Amino acid sequence: MVAVAAAAAGVLLLTVAVLLLTGAVSRFAFNAPIVWIDELVSTFFLWLAMLGAVIAYQRAEHMRMAAVAMALRGRLRDFVDALSLAATVALLVFLLPPACEYALDEWDITTSTLALSGAWRAAALPVGLGLMLILGVLHCVRFRDVAILTLAGLFCAAVALTLHWFSPELIALGNYRLLIFFVALTGICIAAGLPIAFCFLISTFLFLACTTTVPLTVVTSRLNEGMSHVVLLAVPLFIWLGSLVEVTGMAKAMVNFLATLVGHWRGGLNYVLMAAMYLVSGISGAKAADMAAVAPPLFPEMRARGADPGDLVALLAATGAQTETIPPSIVLITIGSVTGVSIAGLFAGGILPSLVMGLFLGVVVWWRSRRAGTASGGARASWSDSARCLLVAVPALLLPFVIRTAVVEGAATATEVSTLGVFYAIAYLLLARVAFGRPIDWRAIVTGIVNTVSLSGAILLIVGAASAMAWSLTQSGFARQLTMLMHQAPGGAYGFLLVSILIFVILGSVLEGLPAIVLMAPITYPIARSFAIDDIHYSIVLVLAMGIGLFIPPFGVGYYTACAIGKVDTGAALRPIIGYMVALVAGLMLIAFVPAFTTSLLP
Repeated sequence: MVAVAAAAAGVLLLTVAVLLLTGAVSRFAFNAPIVWIDELVSTFFLWLAMLGAVIAYQRAEHMRMAAVAMALRGRLRDFVDALSLAATVALLVFLLPPACEYALDEWDITTSTLALSGAWRAAALPVGLGLMLILGVLHCVRFRDVAILTLAGLFCAAVALTLHWFSPELIALGNYRLLIFFVALTGICIAAGLPIAFCFLISTFLFLACTTTVPLTVVTSRLNEGMSHVVLLAVPLFIWLGSLVEVTGMAKAMVNFLATLVGHWRGGLNYVLMAAMYLVSGISGAKAADMAAVAPPLFPEMRARGADPGDLVALLAATGAQTETIPPSIVLITIGSVTGVSIAGLFAGGILPSLVMGLFLGVVVWWRSRRAGTASGGARASWSDSARCLLVAVPALLLPFVIRTAVVEGAATATEVSTLGVFYAIAYLLLARVAFGRPIDWRAIVTGIVNTVSLSGAILLIVGAASAMAWSLTQSGFARQLTMLMHQAPGGAYGFLLVSILIFVILGSVLEGLPAIVLMAPITYPIARSFAIDDIHYSIVLVLAMGIGLFIPPFGVGYYTACAIGKVDTGAALRPIIGYMVALVAGLMLIAFVPAFTTSLLP
C-alpha cells in the first residue's frame, strides 16, 4: 500500500514539475498563458501533499520533539510510545467522517476552466487520512505490549470524555479555556512525542468539539486551505532540487572549490563550512539536508587538522541557524504564503541580515582559531588546482545565484524558479553523463523523490494543522485580546520586537520554524503593523529568532540533528555552542533595532 502511494506521489511530483515548466515557458516564450494548468496543478498538489503525509507516517518521519520521550526508560517509555500511537489513531478515527463530509460538500463546486468537481481535489483529504488510519491500526496490531497499548487507549478516551463532560464549565471559562487546549494539551502532546501536526489537530479538534458549535468540517476545510496555497508548490520542488544537487555532486564541487581558496588559512575550513552553508542553504528545504550535504566532505579533513569535534558540530549548528534567511528559504516562502508579504521582498531583505550574522560568527571563529591554534592551514592549493575545481564547480555555483536573482528581480515566481532549478539539475546530470561518461545513480534519484514526497507531506501537514489552530485562536477573540495586551507593553515598537524575539526563540526550539510562523503570523503581524514595523523587517527578525531557537540546546531539534550528522555526542558541543549562540543573539539584536539591514536592498 505504501509502495503504491509512493509511486503515485512520485508520478504526481514529476507531472506537477512538467506542467509548471510548460506553463512558464508558454507564458514567457510565447506570451500565451495556459490557464487550466493552475487548476490541474492545484488538484494534483493536494493529493501529493496527502500521499506524502501517508509515507511520512509509515516511515515515522513526521516532525516531533522526541527529547522528553527518549529520556524515559522502561515501561514508562513504552506507555508514552503507546500513548502517541493511540492518540494519533483516535484523531484519525474522529477526523475521517468530517473529511468525507467536506469532500461531498465540494461535489457541486466546479473549477472555472476545466469544470472539474471540487470533490476530485477534496477527496485527497479522506483518502490520505484513511490510509494513515489503516497504517495506524496495523501499527497497533504489531505493538509489542497489548496491555500497555490498551491502557493508553483508555487514557485517551478518558481525557476526551472528561473534556466533553465538562464542556459547560469550559465554555464558562471564556478565553481561559484556550490555555487548557492550546497550551496544556498541546504541550503534553508535544512532550509525549506525538507528531507536531497531530498535536495541533488534536487540540483544535477537541477545542471545537467541546467548547463551540462550529461544524467539525471546519477542521478539514482549514487543513485544505493551509496545505494547498499555490505558493507552497515551491516546497516539494525546492526539496527535490536539494536532493538533485546532492546526487549530481554539485554540493561537493562547491565545497571542494571553496577549500582550495581559503582552506590553507588558520581556521580556513571553518570559513569554508560557513560559506558552503550559505550556498546550499534553503535549496533543499530542510536544514538537515543542508548540513548533511556540507559536513561529510569537510569534517574528516578538519578533524585531521586538529579541530575539536564538539566545536565543529557547534559551528555547523550555528551556521544552520544564521542562514535561515538565505533565499530560496522554505520558511520565507511559507511566510509569504501565510501573510501575503512579497516573497521577492523577503528574499531581498534576507540577504544582508544573513551576512551580518555571518560576520558575528566569523569573529568568533577567528578568535577561537587563533586561541586554540588548531587549524594551522596546511599547503595552499595551486592556482591550477583552484582553476580545475572552479571549472567543475561553475554549474553548481551559478545555480543559487540564478535562483535568487530571478526571484528578487521579479523575473519568475518562487514556484517557477524551483521548477527551472529542478530541470537545470537534471540537464546537468544528463550532460555529465554524455560529456564525461559519469554514471547516473538511478536508485539515489528514486530515493530522493520518495524522500522529497515524504518530507513535503510532513511539512505541508504541519502548515495545514497550524492553519486550523490559528483560525481557532483568531475566531475565539484571542488575537484581539493579545493585540490590546501587546500595545500596553512598555517600550513601544522596540518592546514588541523584544517580546516577539523571545516568543519565537521558544517556539522555534519546540515547534521548528514552519508551524510556529503559520500559527502565530495571523496574530502577531497585525500588531507589528500597528506599531508601523515594516512587514519584511519583522519577518526577517522572526525567522532569525526561530533559527536560533531551532539550534539552541537543550530543546532545539536542529542541535541534535547536527550532532547526529557530525557523529558527536550531544554533550560534546554544549560548551562550544554557547559562544556561537551569544554571537548570533548579538547579531539579531543589531538587525532588529536597525531596520536598514533588511530594508536597504528592497526595490
